Amino acid sequence: MQARTANLLGAAALAVSDRVLADAHRKVGVSASGAAALVVASAASGLSVSELGRRVGLSQSAAARMVDSLERSGLLERRPRQGREVAVELTPVGRQAANTLLEARGAGLTGLIEELSAREQEQFADLLGKLLTRLYADVGNADLLCRLCDRASCTDGAVCPVGQAERSRE
Repeated sequence: MQARTANLLGAAALAVSDRVLADAHRKVGVSASGAAALVVASAASGLSVSELGRRVGLSQSAAARMVDSLERSGLLERRPRQGREVAVELTPVGRQAANTLLEARGAGLTGLIEELSAREQEQFADLLGKLLTRLYADVGNADLLCRLCDRASCTDGAVCPVGQAERSRE
């Protein structure tokens, strides 16, 4: 039974990921890391290129290339900070793109969980919380784990399991 459950989880995780990333590309025309960067920058403005890269799981050089691409598309802009450091800020078009990404992600995922009854959705949320707590123990980075999260919906009337795991770790 355990092998079957693990296999079903793997298949579902991959299919959900494919669905979310395909929607991101179709709606905004950005890569998976670009989508994550827009969502992260919408939640935390003024990050350095290196910090933005860290939060989306990219090296500094890969993050710089991604920011270059998003800047050429008019979605992000670099703003000088202290010394040679620059802050990355969303443009108004980038802010709208981030909102579009979150809306598309939410709609696609909501469409999936509508197959479950209200009680099943509650149970599923509890189980996902346990899995996310375990994943946080492996990843150890809430920013990376939640890079495409709609943070407001996660904490609306509940405690984010990843945030709680991070607070418990400190």
